[in-house]
Amino acid sequence: MAASGGTKAVVAALCANLTIALFKFVAWAITQSSSMLAEAIHSVADSGNQVLLLLGGKAAKKQASPEHPFGYGRERYIYSFIVSIVLFSVGGLFALYEAWHKFQDPHGIEGPWWWVPLAVLVGAIIAESFSFRTAIVESNRVRGKASWVEFVRRAKSPELPVILLEDLGALLGLVFALIGVSITIVTGDGVWDALGTAAIGVLLVIIAVVLAFETRSLLLGESATKEHIRAIEGAISEDGTRIIHLKTLHLGPEELLVAGKISIAPQAGGQEIADGINAVEERIREAVPIATMIYLEPDIKRTPTQSEQEGSSLEDPGTAE
Repeated sequence: MAASGGTKAVVAALCANLTIALFKFVAWAITQSSSMLAEAIHSVADSGNQVLLLLGGKAAKKQASPEHPFGYGRERYIYSFIVSIVLFSVGGLFALYEAWHKFQDPHGIEGPWWWVPLAVLVGAIIAESFSFRTAIVESNRVRGKASWVEFVRRAKSPELPVILLEDLGALLGLVFALIGVSITIVTGDGVWDALGTAAIGVLLVIIAVVLAFETRSLLLGESATKEHIRAIEGAISEDGTRIIHLKTLHLGPEELLVAGKISIAPQAGGQEIADGINAVEERIREAVPIATMIYLEPDIKRTPTQSEQEGSSLEDPGTAE
């Protein structure tokens, strides 16, 4: 559901940005407003980013191969990281450069078409609001009780957090551009247009850095959520099996690797051990369906020696009492 919801939000954002970019370029060609040019490039960058997210989703569906035995699920993380680089360079740095260029020659917005950028910006705000609303609705389906900050930081599917931040940045950038262009039209001072452009650049750089850090964490390899870990532990210990240690790793947003060592009775035979491990694996998959790969190592359950028990008692003040 997270994947389908993310795709829907990406497509909605792509349609909105392609349309908005065209109108922004027309407004820039008529008025030569640096804020309009920065916003037009911003929309082009966002459109390219959404195409990258769709390509990443398609690439992640490839079947595992001998060279990549754990599949291609992390393709979605790689493409999301590229999105942050594009947003930083094409969107943020270009806007900052355009702002610096406008500060060198702060001409105002004149002529009978002064109202065009205002109309385009207001229309773009309305269109982006619908795209942002779609991203919020789809995120709420999977967000649960997490706050928005927690959702962006902990989500294993990168598409929805990326679209949320992009749409938020787009809306704020449009507001900055609207303020800068409006004051420039009223005062005739192009410095306000340059300031609006600079604000857009700084905003995009900040969002790109946040996306890069969050996606970097996913690329390095994140464990399962606390809820999934508790569910896995409960599934293993349901019949009294003791967990010696447990490790989890996301191979992709909907692919979880589970590896652990569990205790078995000293007198257990080979068939009994195999049946026990198979039963545990089945319970894990029922509790956490995204646990696609499970590796469990059996170990002999032993009774702690007297010295170990005494050492444990000394380490636990409650027991010592």
